[in-house]
Amino acid sequence: MITINLLNRYGAVLVEYAPKENIFKENELPLFYYQILEGSIKMYNFYEDGKEYTQGYFNKGQSFGEPPLLLNKKYPASAIALEKTRIYKLSKNNFMILLEENPEVQFNFLILLAQRVYNKSYISKEIINQKPEIRIRAFLDTCKVTPEKEKISYTRQEIANFTGLRVETVIRTILKMKKNRLLDIINHKIYY
Repeated sequence: MITINLLNRYGAVLVEYAPKENIFKENELPLFYYQILEGSIKMYNFYEDGKEYTQGYFNKGQSFGEPPLLLNKKYPASAIALEKTRIYKLSKNNFMILLEENPEVQFNFLILLAQRVYNKSYISKEIINQKPEIRIRAFLDTCKVTPEKEKISYTRQEIANFTGLRVETVIRTILKMKKNRLLDIINHKIYY
């Protein structure tokens, strides 16, 4: 979202993370703006009963963890690298100066945050519904970019982690949705 030249100009450093390495942990105070150069990360909560809830996946070019940074609140989730990942880290102070001095970046950032809030609200509304198909469809709707069917890059387990369902329920529901022609499965991949 922010150009590499601009990040470098404000003092960002490039840090490499190994797969499953923590970037930050739940309840830590945020100190940096993070933007992925390459690789991917997952933000999640892990509960005492062993269940994981995925807050989001972020990939090349995306930033993550900004709301707590802006609000000076503790992280509500942990973030780990899913693969070898290189991330630009920019200190909070320099990030705030960057936003103040670059209104076009500030505006784009505002749009990004609005989109994320909208997606979370949409999914939350549907997840409250107890029907698995409605939960899964709400999640899949937020994954789509075009009105045509497109490949969904998430596994059934990842969909379960997002929707709060058991993986067995996700598998069963997806097969039912395929039977009802709501989605396609090609080479074990979901197209919605």
